[in-house]
Amino acid sequence: MKCATLVIMAAGIGSRFGGGIKQLEPVGPNGEIIMDYSIHDAIEAGFNKIVFVIRREIEEEFRRIIGDRIGQIAEIAYVYQEVDDIPEEYKEKYKNRTKPWGTGQAILCCRKVVKESFVVINADDYYGKEAFIKAYRYLSAERERVDTINICMIGFVLKNTLSDNGGVTRGICMVNEEGMLENIVETHNIEKRGNKAVVINGNTEKTINSESIVSMNMWGFKPDFFPILANEFEKFLSELCMTDLKSEFLLPTIIGEQLEKKKISVKVLQSFDEWFGVTYKEDKESVIRAIRKLIMQGVYADISH
Repeated sequence: MKCATLVIMAAGIGSRFGGGIKQLEPVGPNGEIIMDYSIHDAIEAGFNKIVFVIRREIEEEFRRIIGDRIGQIAEIAYVYQEVDDIPEEYKEKYKNRTKPWGTGQAILCCRKVVKESFVVINADDYYGKEAFIKAYRYLSAERERVDTINICMIGFVLKNTLSDNGGVTRGICMVNEEGMLENIVETHNIEKRGNKAVVINGNTEKTINSESIVSMNMWGFKPDFFPILANEFEKFLSELCMTDLKSEFLLPTIIGEQLEKKKISVKVLQSFDEWFGVTYKEDKESVIRAIRKLIMQGVYADISH
């Protein structure tokens, strides 16, 4: 069995959630959180190390609710995503920043502890068993192309990823006939309108294809992606205006740019499992119902540790 790591991004503040730490909200019958199910599915698929990307201020609660338990069944490591974890020459320029730098920085923070193939997921999203099986299989195989950095993305159908409670951000993908990603566009404020998906921009609405393949931030990498991230983060910091305290260094944007430059190739592995997550506080009840349904279907037994 090849070594592979699951990296869980759990540092996000969750501003749309409205109070509390949404990554630690219980959704299972024994107080399990969404991460419990992702970790269970990942270990079952073959992943043997878990890296939690968190903020130091939530560490005590995080360890109490999940970290200490998972440490009993798998190798774990903690990585801290902090606003001031940037190259020294930019610390003065961005001293007034309080918002984390985004998913690109979250992964870059892992470069000292992740030396093997790894999959990245959001802490507050449920991806399903198939996603982890396909990702592990891809990362364990030898790649044919050696002239480019090979990564994979688990793709979901847009209509299956929308919230009943407000707009969401999704990376909308163009995929060719060979299943390779050609382009990805980070698209904000996508709302459900009956059977349609619409993008809200001020007072205007634009209908988009609800069958589009989207990224839910589940990517598979090898450590050769870290130098690209480091170079792009440096470039991002050098070009950003010092008064811009909110722009983020986002994985889909970085990957889209590297695709254009032909520096990487991205295999899209489509999962047909149902995705669900907690963007808004009101989403929690639908997640609890979805977990209950999976348990009744026999997908999960008792996974409490």
